[in-house]
Amino acid sequence: MAAMSLPDEVYNWTRNFYDHRSHCTRFGGELSDFLNIFASVIQGSALGPAAYVVNTGDLRPITIGNEIIKYADDTYLIVPAENASSCQSEFNNISQWASDNNLRLNQNKTFEIIFSARGNRGTSTTLPPTLPNIQ
Repeated sequence: MAAMSLPDEVYNWTRNFYDHRSHCTRFGGELSDFLNIFASVIQGSALGPAAYVVNTGDLRPITIGNEIIKYADDTYLIVPAENASSCQSEFNNISQWASDNNLRLNQNKTFEIIFSARGNRGTSTTLPPTLPNIQ
């Protein structure tokens, strides 16, 4: 956010919002210890969705015609049929971006959805792309 041209009072208020934040978790009646938050996207906070979009502002598709859409803490890669062969390289790009930005992608929440015309269902012979395991 420091690179954005925000008014000083907005930047200072935002910076103050992130200073000295901590988090605990309640599960099954038990409460964890408080731990400091060092992330710039505080999940469940009022600023979380906007912060995610700002922090992922440099995540862009590498193939013309593909799109990356971000909302709250979700990212959607849209690949039209004519670019289907670019899926794996797009996944590689997203994985590398996440690694470079110290983020972990949740493989269990990564899905492929294929939309096709009524007469073309089930005709794909390509394997779905996978997220590479970049550390």
